[in-house]
Amino acid sequence: MTGSGCADASRVATRQLLHAQATAPAPGDHPSSPAKTLEFISDRAERYTTQHDRDGKPLGPREELEQTLLLELQDTTEVRENSSAWGELRACAVFDEVLREELARVTLVWVQEVAGLLGRVQPTAPPAALAAAAERLTALLEGLSMRWLSGTLRIGHARALMGDAIDAEIETLGR
Repeated sequence: MTGSGCADASRVATRQLLHAQATAPAPGDHPSSPAKTLEFISDRAERYTTQHDRDGKPLGPREELEQTLLLELQDTTEVRENSSAWGELRACAVFDEVLREELARVTLVWVQEVAGLLGRVQPTAPPAALAAAAERLTALLEGLSMRWLSGTLRIGHARALMGDAIDAEIETLGR
């Protein structure tokens, strides 16, 4: 994808999210730039990955971690739009230094959030190990998402692979 192709892809991603946001309950926060689009994607993902049954008992640390990561792999319009826009913006960041910096910031926040969840599951794990595990899990999630969206991986298999990776990282952190 060239720089001009990225500009087109970014506009497509922004248009898709504008359409989605037009039906969303939070008016007035339309993404008009890649940075605003990233903010919208992040806020939206936080909403759909932190929802849980309000009548049910609170989630334990491991269940919260699994839910946060696995709900990024669900076959809904909202998740498809978010994941495809994220992938387009990540690809465009190769050619756009400003976008690359903003994407690095947003990615770091995401990695830190996952590291925090891992730390609740394995509270005695060293911070560097938690950060490395979170980096691996978020990178894997992005790759699985792109394969799912491109039709080269079934969603159920992607979720199973992510679940196996979560198990492996928790086990490694527990040693």
